Amino acid sequence: MSVLRKIDEHIEEWILVTLLAVSLTSITLQICMRFIFDNSLAWSEELARYCFIWLIYVGIAYGVKRSRHICLDIVYDLVPDTLKKIMLVISNLLVGVFAIVVIYNSVFLIEQLTNFAQTSAAMRINMVYVYLSVPVGMTITLIRLIQNLVHIVKNWGSIHTEELEEM
Repeated sequence: MSVLRKIDEHIEEWILVTLLAVSLTSITLQICMRFIFDNSLAWSEELARYCFIWLIYVGIAYGVKRSRHICLDIVYDLVPDTLKKIMLVISNLLVGVFAIVVIYNSVFLIEQLTNFAQTSAAMRINMVYVYLSVPVGMTITLIRLIQNLVHIVKNWGSIHTEELEEM
């Protein structure tokens, strides 16, 4: 398997596992410091919070990649396969438009934050790095939506209901 294919198939998983590990380590360290050493760390909760924010936006992209977001199953199950494909294309397009709007507005917000040079309270990191989670996550989401749409259109005649549900 080529390196690019491996990255394409697993990038969200690697990012999510890393962020979760950092977050859990930070929280565990904070618990140990409080209850064992009777002292606390100023930065650990903030780091866990920022990792969680990044987890959310990268997780959106992972959910789109695996087609695991909320769906109205009762309506979806009642319609024929052709209509299911059309509904899937329309939903991907709508989510894509939403992602583009979010990316546009988040870039505008990040430009404003860059001018103010706001830093976090405990870790003193630039808040731009926290807010970058929004356009990065939504850009990955948009890429995954485009990949889904290409797969649906490319395999329009041969794709079956089971494959739609697994996508």
